[in-house]
Amino acid sequence: MKKPSISFGGLDLLASAVLVLRSDGYIAYANPAAENLLENSNKVLATHRLNELFLNADELDVVFQQAVEHQFADKRQDLTLERMGREPLQVHMVVTALDNPDLPVLMELRENVQQLKLDREERLIDQSQANKELIRNLAHEIKNPLGGIRGAAQLLELELPERHVKELREYTQVIIKEADRLQTLVDRLLAPHRSLHIVGDVNIHEVCERVRSLIVAEFPSGLKIRRDYDLSIPEFRGDKEQLIQAVLNIAHNAAQVLSSHIKSGDAEIVLRTRIARNVTLAKVRYRLALDLHIIDNGPGIPPDIQDRIFYPLVSGRDGGSGLGLTLAQTFVQQHMGLIECESRPGCTDFRILIPLP
Repeated sequence: MKKPSISFGGLDLLASAVLVLRSDGYIAYANPAAENLLENSNKVLATHRLNELFLNADELDVVFQQAVEHQFADKRQDLTLERMGREPLQVHMVVTALDNPDLPVLMELRENVQQLKLDREERLIDQSQANKELIRNLAHEIKNPLGGIRGAAQLLELELPERHVKELREYTQVIIKEADRLQTLVDRLLAPHRSLHIVGDVNIHEVCERVRSLIVAEFPSGLKIRRDYDLSIPEFRGDKEQLIQAVLNIAHNAAQVLSSHIKSGDAEIVLRTRIARNVTLAKVRYRLALDLHIIDNGPGIPPDIQDRIFYPLVSGRDGGSGLGLTLAQTFVQQHMGLIECESRPGCTDFRILIPLP
């Protein structure tokens, strides 16, 4: 079929994805934003019907036919478009019926950023709850036999024959020391569930300054910690020590992965505070929220663990326990907040959101 000779030049400038459809359902035109969203060129898209692009295209077919039959002038709705081997698209769709028999339908697709954010937050919260249950159960299962192992090693040490005490005591001490090391790990896993939530007035900049002083004391040269504070942020009710620990865990991780930058003298961590407005956390809408960023210029988080960094015992650093971020997320969630992360080489940004009064 010969394509109508019509110019779509004006649509090329739009930031939202636009498709113009022929009466047979084939794509006559896709603007650059649509090419980017659908990950195909205009030339390739023109060989497909709209319903061939998605696995769940029945709803699109219905809307397309309604537009062809001029049952509406325009129609808007939110959709999740499933794609083979790729992430589904969360979009807000606007379908316009055109007064052109050859090109009867114009479809605009806008990525539904808010829905994506809500889905991501819901996954983080569900993940964190599952982590807490797993940690609690696992820690208790480990804790009981550990005491027995340590006690048995101590009793065995007392029964060692005198002529072999020196060489055999080395082995019993290994058992005792390793049991103590595991006990310390278990105590850290259980710490957020044991410690009392001591609530008082919290000034977030006092928290940041405390963290800054601790990091500077450990890394006195080669690391710059830049403050970027909004001093208008009000105090809020919270557990100051828990928040210090949460921010310190993130900042300390950042300082450790900056080791090569510290040696060359260009390592930087930014502590930035802002107020976020109209924030939704755990499906609850808040008028104001603390928006705290801990940003470093390090190598970034390895892509294969970016979705799992808040899981217990997951670490992107040799020798890391994988507990720092898990505990930080737990402490922030106890303040009805959430930690998010975006990372690429040269910039890792941990964002802490906590509701404000």
